[in-house]
Amino acid sequence: MPVQPVQLAPSMMCADFLHLEREVRLLEKYEVEWLHIDVMDGNYVPNFTLGIDYCRALAGATSIPFDVHLMIEHPERHIEPFCALPGARVTFHPETVYQPVRLIERIRELGASPGIAIDPAQPVECSRHLIPLVDQVLVMTVNPGYAGQRLIPHCLKKIAEVREFIVREKLAAAIEVDGNVSWSNIPKMIEAGADILVVGTSSLFEKHRPHEESLCELRQLARR
Repeated sequence: MPVQPVQLAPSMMCADFLHLEREVRLLEKYEVEWLHIDVMDGNYVPNFTLGIDYCRALAGATSIPFDVHLMIEHPERHIEPFCALPGARVTFHPETVYQPVRLIERIRELGASPGIAIDPAQPVECSRHLIPLVDQVLVMTVNPGYAGQRLIPHCLKKIAEVREFIVREKLAAAIEVDGNVSWSNIPKMIEAGADILVVGTSSLFEKHRPHEESLCELRQLARR
């Protein structure tokens, strides 16, 4: 079976909000697979970011599907409008909800694709039983909450650990990596088993480099 190219999920919290339509048109030109939407509530993480109104406005301007990452407490109270976004994948942190299996089932019932996120402080073992139930495992390689952080080195091993489990159990879940997805770290992440890269200020949205140039290089890396 041929190896599939690694997919790109630009982090929209890193995009230029004053020129958002221009940013989206460029991402469409390069046919990125996902728009990564970080939703933060100021409780689970010490930051506030994108909400449902932003998502609805963006959904009206593009057909690129949304990769929604809920970094919030009690995600079960807020998933319905996010699941209603066309083609959405909705990922949550299992430690933020009492009944993660029920929430996974509910996301599917609402027509979205469920995913779970593994925080740097959480061992893979804590979520292993959930991996067969979801379409995506998001491995955080920085502490959730802010862009521009340094890679936490032991998280690369967690990518490989999740990959080994998925292969051994013959599962279909994709592995997404989020956190300091930089030019130097991307090859390591792909080698460890990443299927999807959340690209932000460490690569795609670098201020000193044209985004189009960065997208070209990202596509080349993703095909290797």
